This record gives sequence, C-alpha cells and structure tokens, in this order.
Amino acid sequence: MFRLRYLFLAAWLWQAAPATAQTLDLSSSGEFVDGIAAVVNDGVVLKSELAVETQRIVDRLKEQGTQIPPLSTLAPQVLERLVIKRIQLQRAERLGLQIPDESLNLALADIARRNGTTLADLPVLLAGQGFDYPSFRTDLREQLIVDQLRQRDVIGRINVTPRELEEHVERRAGRAMQNNEYRLSHILVAVPTDAAAPVVAAAEREAGEILARARAGESFYDLAITASDGQNALEGGDLGWRRGAELPTLFADVVPGLKEGQISEPVRSASGIHLVRLDEQRGGEPIMENQIRARHILITTNEVLDDEAARQKLAEIRQQIVAGDDFAAVATVMSEDPGSAVDGGDLGWNGPGTFVPEFQAVCDALEIDEISEPFGTPFGWHVVQLLGRRVQDMTEEVARREAIMAIRNSKLEEETELWARRLRDEAFVEYKL
Repeated sequence: MFRLRYLFLAAWLWQAAPATAQTLDLSSSGEFVDGIAAVVNDGVVLKSELAVETQRIVDRLKEQGTQIPPLSTLAPQVLERLVIKRIQLQRAERLGLQIPDESLNLALADIARRNGTTLADLPVLLAGQGFDYPSFRTDLREQLIVDQLRQRDVIGRINVTPRELEEHVERRAGRAMQNNEYRLSHILVAVPTDAAAPVVAAAEREAGEILARARAGESFYDLAITASDGQNALEGGDLGWRRGAELPTLFADVVPGLKEGQISEPVRSASGIHLVRLDEQRGGEPIMENQIRARHILITTNEVLDDEAARQKLAEIRQQIVAGDDFAAVATVMSEDPGSAVDGGDLGWNGPGTFVPEFQAVCDALEIDEISEPFGTPFGWHVVQLLGRRVQDMTEEVARREAIMAIRNSKLEEETELWARRLRDEAFVEYKL
C-alpha cells in the first residue's frame, strides 16, 4: 500500500482517519447525542472523540502486527493524550496563536509534493487511504498551532551558555559517536517535581518492574504503550533516529555503551525515571564538502551610480588587473564590501549555499585564477577571481556549527515533558467515565 512519507506526519497522520467507532447515545427524542469523557478547564473531550481516537490507534496497532492492549489500559492513555492536547490548544487560543489558511495550504502543498502529488489531488490521495480531507486539515492546523506554542513556550526559552557550548565541543571532540546515528525507544515513569520520597520510591519500583519485564522478553513497544508517561508512549516509545551529537543530555553517556536491543538501567531526571532501548545503530560517514575559495570586488549602485555605470567602472578595474595590477591591492582600495575589502577581497573557503545563486553560478563557471566579467547580484556589481577548489572533510566543523542546535535539541525533550506536565498540573480536569 502506498504510504505517506512526510516525516512530520509520522506521529499523527493516522489521527485523520474517518470515525470507525461511536459512543453516541439515544436521547428521549430518538436522536443520537454525544457524551462527555472529560471536562478540561472550560472545554470538554467528547466520548466520540475518545472512541474515534482509540479505534484509530487500535487499527494502527493491528496494521503493525502489534498486540492490542486491553481497552481498559489503552483508553485512559488515549484520553490523557486528548486532555493534554486540549489544554495546549486552549493556551494557544488565549495567546492568540493562529495558523492562517495560507500557511496551512503551504504545509499541505509540501506534504503533497513529498508524496508525489499536487495540493489539488491530495484529497483524492487521502480518500484512497481512508482519510477524510477536512479532518486532515483540522488535525494539521491543530498540530501546527501546538508546534507554534511549543516554539514559544519551550524552544524559544532554551538558553545555551558559552560554557555549555565549550563543554559540548570538548565532550564530543574526537568521539566516534558524534556522527553515529541511534534509533531509540523510551519509557518514562513520571514523577512530580515536588514528589515526596515515598512517591519517588514507588516510581523507582515501577520502573524496575517494567525493566525486568522487558528483559524477560516482553515487548518494549507494548510496555511503552501501556505503561509509559512519555509523549511518544502511543508510538511504542519510538524516538526515531538521533545523531550522537543530538542525543538528549540525559542519554548521551548511556546510549553509546548499549548494544542493539539492550535496555539501559533506569535513569533519573526532573521529569521522572527513564528507560531507553537502543533499537538500531549506524555509523556516521565523514561529511565531505565541495568548497571554493574566491575573492571579489564589489561596487554598489546609488542615485549617482546606476547599474550601467557600476558595470562600466568594474570593467575598467578588471582591465587594470588583467594588465598587471594586484587584485588584492585594488580590492582593498576599491571594493565596497567592508567584510572582505580589508583582506584584499578574499572571501575564504566556502561551501554550497554560502553565496547567492548569481554569485555561485559565476564561480562555478570559472577556471582557477580566472577573473570574471562584471556581473550583478542583489548586493551590487562584482568581479570575482576563483582562487581554488577543494573537497574538505567538514565533520568537525559541521559538528561545531551545529553545537548550539544540538544542545538545544538535547534539552528539548526534557523541557517539553516538563512543560506539558506543568500545563496539565495547572489545568482543571474532571474525568466523566
């Protein structure tokens, strides 16, 4: 069967499936009426929502060949997920966070493109797989709103200090796991931040029991669905593939020492007690990059110097250099690029994507030491000389450039768990089942 391949859909695409279960009751007038599964602040989660969501998960687990947990175990997990989602959407509404139709359509068009179709044909593609397009749009809009909320409340507030960056680089320097990739599964036994010692001890016993069951042969996937308090519980705790540099700080020293299929000892954090299993591992290859080194002279246009005048001025400068003047000396005096003029126009070694397309295209067409004719870019008019080409191992440099992002990502999961739990703890929730 054809599968949607857009990674962003992995955790929630199945939520757009049409309803296959009902909990509607007959009213005295003979009409079907819905029931309330939970009151969430000033909103509700309906029984019909819970039934549909539960059935979708059951269908997905059946399709994956996974044993279906008892509904008495699965339904509370699903209801809690719906409650947390409702709390998040309520907060987003209070903050005025919205996803305009234009942004939603762009996301849908990207999904369509990644699946080899067009936005216009996406409803037909979805219908062929049993997905209702209006529900799909609604689910996607809500997911984008929650992502926007998380960006505001969590990602935007994760700070990276210079010391953290330094320690990150030092810790990862020279370690093979830096570019290795790990596929992980995770079980969280949540512990409130202000929990008393008996509560912590009970959570530790629960984590130990889960670990013993998993090591005795029970499916980690099934245990995550039935026992984990993590955000990925209903996906069997699947955290997906992570580069070594992007492992959550909590797991960075644990995962590299695991063998495939091995489960870690319990790991304590502010959000609770974690068990992590290494599902698969693959070695990272060196990051090789095609680079060029060039130098240029920039002349910008203004009210006095138009495009033609700038082009003509550069043509004369080029002719002087071809006749024997030193490029670097001329660039230092004449170039209006303050960043490179002090270095004789030298831009250093750069990889793909550094320059605007017009500049890159000219450089790509030059031979070593060749000087271009004048050409324009959004920054002005240039002549450029290609000084060299090389293939460079950028593994360490890329790791350094990505260090801040990796640190933020390593904090993200833990911070997201704490954020979601704080929202849940601060909300009024009354279960009606």
